Amino acid sequence: MRPDDLPTVELAFPGPERDRGVAAILSGRKTALTGLLEIYEHDGETVPMTGQRFSVLDSEGRPVVTIELVDVRVVPMKEIDDDFARAEGRGYSNVAQWRAAHEEFFRSDGVSEYLGHTPVIDHNTVVVAERFRVVEPE
Repeated sequence: MRPDDLPTVELAFPGPERDRGVAAILSGRKTALTGLLEIYEHDGETVPMTGQRFSVLDSEGRPVVTIELVDVRVVPMKEIDDDFARAEGRGYSNVAQWRAAHEEFFRSDGVSEYLGHTPVIDHNTVVVAERFRVVEPE
């Protein structure tokens, strides 16, 4: 399957945050993603499944790398552990740092504007925790 035929993943919003995430995937530091279940529901999208492949887009909307999901869990934030936090490839040394960064992002103006309200983020907030492997650079 060509990258153009795959569903796409866009990390955060276009700009420096997305660029850092894409670079972390390409370097091998990032092997996990976290999404807010409420965003999937808002979009009417189903939760991705293990084995699914995605084309990761850069800030210009160009396919950069293909990933394959190796594990997908729908869990409350309190179930994320240090190992998963480090796999996010953003330099988090523990789940507390992961949690602070994700709370900030999920409550950001961009997410609030997208959803039409500021989501409630606490230890019971449900996230989609995905682990992946790089299949091929584009």
